[in-house]
Amino acid sequence: MARIPLVSTKDANPLLKLVYRFAKRRYGAVPEPFAVAAHHPRLLMASGRHELAVQRAATALPVSLRELVVYAAAVKLGCSWCVDFGTMLQKHEGLDVDRLKEIGSYRESDKYTELEKLALAYTDAMTETPTAVTDEQVAELVDRLGHAGVVELTYLIALENMRGRFNSAFGIVDQGFTSGEACRVPMP
Repeated sequence: MARIPLVSTKDANPLLKLVYRFAKRRYGAVPEPFAVAAHHPRLLMASGRHELAVQRAATALPVSLRELVVYAAAVKLGCSWCVDFGTMLQKHEGLDVDRLKEIGSYRESDKYTELEKLALAYTDAMTETPTAVTDEQVAELVDRLGHAGVVELTYLIALENMRGRFNSAFGIVDQGFTSGEACRVPMP
């Protein structure tokens, strides 16, 4: 249960009702972070525009690497909502979600490529407080991904840090996007 009440569809203004309808059609349910942010409709709309813009713009990296680092940041932050939603997104992309069980021991795991291990170590360093990124990490990633790839990687990890910290601060927990019948989002 979130620390502040969710804005229900019944209590939503006409614009929020439209947002909720879009979210329900796209995700099968209104994501709880939306219903909490709905207390400030202008910020909810700004966040929605931003998320859609990032989704369209993030194309320098393969989807598997993008989803992996976002998931890893969510795990490191302890955001169960983000882990739940991120797992569902990876399932829909046809990615191997079984390997996510080894995310905590990725350095020793044979389930991850060398590039993925570098990106996961970078995710760990970025998600530390204070941030622990090194010059060597960035240089090695630039060699492998180029400048645009490293900017995208960094942006996605930073964005997930924002999402996870928002959700954790409000006590938003997993919503059942990946569990049995509760997986409300239809496969594309």
